[in-house]
Amino acid sequence: MALERERRARLVVALAMALWISGAMRAEAQFKVGFYSQSCPRAEAIVKEEIEKALADDEGVGADLLRMHFHDCFVRVQNIDRTTCHSTNNSTAEKDAQINLTLEGFDIIDDVKEKLEAACKGVVSCADLLAFAARDAVVHYGGIHYEVPSGRRDGRISVASDTDILPSPDFKLAKLTDLFVSKGLSQSEMIVLSGAHTVGIAHCDAFSKRLDSADPRMDGKYAAALRKECPPASNNTVSMDPQSPHKFDNHYYRLVLDSRSLFTSDDTLLSAWSTAAQVKRLACDFKGFQREFAAAIVKMGAIGVLTGSGGEVRTNCRVVN
Repeated sequence: MALERERRARLVVALAMALWISGAMRAEAQFKVGFYSQSCPRAEAIVKEEIEKALADDEGVGADLLRMHFHDCFVRVQNIDRTTCHSTNNSTAEKDAQINLTLEGFDIIDDVKEKLEAACKGVVSCADLLAFAARDAVVHYGGIHYEVPSGRRDGRISVASDTDILPSPDFKLAKLTDLFVSKGLSQSEMIVLSGAHTVGIAHCDAFSKRLDSADPRMDGKYAAALRKECPPASNNTVSMDPQSPHKFDNHYYRLVLDSRSLFTSDDTLLSAWSTAAQVKRLACDFKGFQREFAAAIVKMGAIGVLTGSGGEVRTNCRVVN
């Protein structure tokens, strides 16, 4: 009897392992580089062409697309409804949440989606579209090209309160680290992804507290210049990296080291010896930053993806089907 029970136990374990391996293989097949190679061979080329056209008209909007992808990855499971979908249950949608009100580029996503639907109706998800667009924006700014796994499906839920999880410019190191770790990303990857602040703009209200309190950790001359650009009661914008606002370089880390970063969440990277050491390393290693950023954003793009029969492929990225 004991031998029979042992045999059955081994059989159950073997069956469980076989099912797990089979499920893992199916998941991998549904989320991979080149997912559209048969169903829509020109999908990535179409996205790239349209993003290049959009950036030719407004070079700064690429930073919005990159930020949109980041927001998309951190709220709920991976689907573009986090930032673009109107709500379906009479609640305020994520697109209308306070933190997303300054995002631009939704019309670009609409235009690209229209082109994809004309080429391959009902095939390419909005979530994949945005992942491709973010990559193409990085490349346009001078970042290295990286392969984007695809096969994401779009979700059906959009609630503004879900954006409360997104990091605030006021976050300190411990809170930032805890948030990224909760999403399966390391503190090191959080620091690398912060390098996206090397492009784009910031609204004055995102760092006004540092100016009002005369934050001693901000360079005095830089603070004085910012006060001129951000008079009281205004919400003007300033470049995150005034020296090269449209170049995906590692200058952001030099700004942090020089006390010329805008946000508390940037400056806090110097608050521990280990994180300050990484900032110094990245400030001196352009190619290393490029490689590490590419790896980190691909990992970020895989957070909680919907694949297979999950979710849907939207016809219009602003609304569920």
